[in-house]
Amino acid sequence: MKRREFIAGFGAVAATLSLPASAQQTRAVRIGILNFENPEPLGGLLRASLRELGYVDGQNAQLEVRTAQGDRGRLAGLTAELVGLGLDVIVAYPTPAVAALKEATREIPIVLLGAGDPVGTGLVASLARPGGNITGTASATAEAGAKTLEIIRDMLPAAHRVAVLANAADPFTESFLEQIRLGAKAVPLELRIIMIAQPDELDAAFAAITNDGADAVVVQPSLPRGRIAELAVRHRVASIAPSGGFATAGGLAAYSANQKEMARRSATLVDRILKGSKPADLPVEQPTTFELVINLKTAKAIGLAIPPALLSRADEVIE
Repeated sequence: MKRREFIAGFGAVAATLSLPASAQQTRAVRIGILNFENPEPLGGLLRASLRELGYVDGQNAQLEVRTAQGDRGRLAGLTAELVGLGLDVIVAYPTPAVAALKEATREIPIVLLGAGDPVGTGLVASLARPGGNITGTASATAEAGAKTLEIIRDMLPAAHRVAVLANAADPFTESFLEQIRLGAKAVPLELRIIMIAQPDELDAAFAAITNDGADAVVVQPSLPRGRIAELAVRHRVASIAPSGGFATAGGLAAYSANQKEMARRSATLVDRILKGSKPADLPVEQPTTFELVINLKTAKAIGLAIPPALLSRADEVIE
């Protein structure tokens, strides 16, 4: 259930809701969507936001959706396929997908959706003037990653050791781990960093987490969330990620930028590009509103009682 609705924004770009796209087009626009793991970014919220702006798949818009299913080795082929379709714009999520597209094309406009630290990872020149063919919405996942440690402390006051599953194939990993380490000093918590290069390493990773006696695990968003949530329940370890879909996929908790707002702002940028704006001139937007989601079904499965004070702060509780 929703505990409260956020009314907030990503500040840098004002919403431009002009005439519906169907009233302005003479042909169906072609929009690519490239996701590193899940078939639909943000659980279909992007598609819904595009529809609200008048872009209806199968009518006045053609959506070409591709997913790498968590395998970085598939990205080169998928990006080449999308670039070869002559699309009008491509939306990519998260950082590995955007980075692969940047290598594949300098011509087709790219809207990054929730990429972490786009300046630090070299995706854009600056947030205010990204330059090139990329703009979008940053997720501020690095800062959210540090916040997850505070939530672990509130959830498990006696916790002292936390495992961190990091994606060895993600350009964002360095920034992610830097903020996690800073957060661990402030809480404080002892960290056990486990780098994951391939999905088949997850079983061994959780065996190590259990043997080390970790109280909880923080998950980088570009790792396979469903599989990790399943393993966390099996090993009866609390799991949290700075990714809105993690709790929905069965993880214990998620702390992230407001997902509906991120999808809406990304769709608006797509709309502006289709109407003639250049990505180089559209500032990359940063989130100002975050949400905490707690999965009580998962808490029950691992035998954890969530403190009432933390539950009262949650924006959504999955029961």
